[in-house]
Amino acid sequence: MKQFKKILKFELKGYLRNKIFVGFTIFLVALIAIVMFIPNIISAFESDEVTDPAPTDIPTMLVYAEDEDLASIVKEYFETTFVDYNVKLAEGNVDQLKEEIVAGNAECAFVMDSASSYTYYVNNLSMYDSNTAIADTVLQEVYRINAMIQNGLSLEQAGEIMSVQIESNTQTLGKDQMQNFFYTYIMIFALYMVILLYGQMVATNVATEKSSRAMEVLVTSAKPTAMMFGKVLASCIAGFTQLVLVFGTAILLYNVNKEALSNPLIASIFDIPIELFIYLIVFFILGFLIYAFLYGAIGSTASKLEDINTSVMPITFLFIIAFMVVMFSMSSGEIDNVAMLVCSYIPFTSPMAMFTRICMSTVAWYEIAASIAILIGSTIGIGILSAKIYRVGVLLYGTPPKIGTILKTVFKKQ
Repeated sequence: MKQFKKILKFELKGYLRNKIFVGFTIFLVALIAIVMFIPNIISAFESDEVTDPAPTDIPTMLVYAEDEDLASIVKEYFETTFVDYNVKLAEGNVDQLKEEIVAGNAECAFVMDSASSYTYYVNNLSMYDSNTAIADTVLQEVYRINAMIQNGLSLEQAGEIMSVQIESNTQTLGKDQMQNFFYTYIMIFALYMVILLYGQMVATNVATEKSSRAMEVLVTSAKPTAMMFGKVLASCIAGFTQLVLVFGTAILLYNVNKEALSNPLIASIFDIPIELFIYLIVFFILGFLIYAFLYGAIGSTASKLEDINTSVMPITFLFIIAFMVVMFSMSSGEIDNVAMLVCSYIPFTSPMAMFTRICMSTVAWYEIAASIAILIGSTIGIGILSAKIYRVGVLLYGTPPKIGTILKTVFKKQ
């Protein structure tokens, strides 16, 4: 235990003395602070600026129909829909209307051939022009009202029928996927970034010590289990501390600026239920540890720093596959598909898969317990195995050995 404490303390001091690590943490905290204060900054600038008067010169849209009643109804509905236009009834005939558009006196015009047919006139059709799509929706309602009037109903009666409001109430008996989507995505993405960043850091640190021959002395004076667990737990504590500082700053500043950040989307990110937060911590720590042990073991087998990227590639691909399965499942809305069910019990994928299912689906307690138990057992087992690989790997130089050869050597020594 003394060896473990010494190694853990030494590794933690190394992270605290690392200028890049400290600088990056300060940068992230400052960035979060700026983002959280953006609404207040914007409102401060807006209050200092003189509000420009609203533009009065808005483009004209003409409406023409031989049936004056139809033209009046269309104009009335277009006025409430096309708020960026000055909607007017066209005077004269269609040819005069075209001349108005070409001359620039009007921007566009709708010539109603009937209640269900029209011709849209415009001088230069913009690729962003959506007037016809909007008009199609509006004119469907106009057609129905016109049909009701022709069948004896008054305009008021037809309007009341068409404007009836449907009341609805939704009761969620399980999980609200939309509400839980954002903090689930943030957790998965944070786990993805931390594992890739700190896992690579663990592997690099181990390979650096090996290349300096410092390990040959350390491995004879300290147990490999103490060395491996000390290094990995130190990186876990450093990474978790960084995340606590970043997300703690975000939560604190969110509560300070809650009124300015009164947005349902932002609120859903910070209003994570306490039970989901506990699951987040459990899966985050276990998921980090299992990959950090693997990265440390692989790093001990590399003879040179240049070999690290190639050596850890299979582990990185494994993690990326797990990440992609979860992301595709979240985007499709089918959280409990076969791939997610299988990944929920595989220790390399369960930290992301099971947590996502807990957040966005209904999962039985025994499924969660089984997944966590498998993950804990696998983490301890892989940690011990990684320590044994570490002891063998640090003494191997030259061509990077194959994993089969290393495992054979490990089990021979037992």
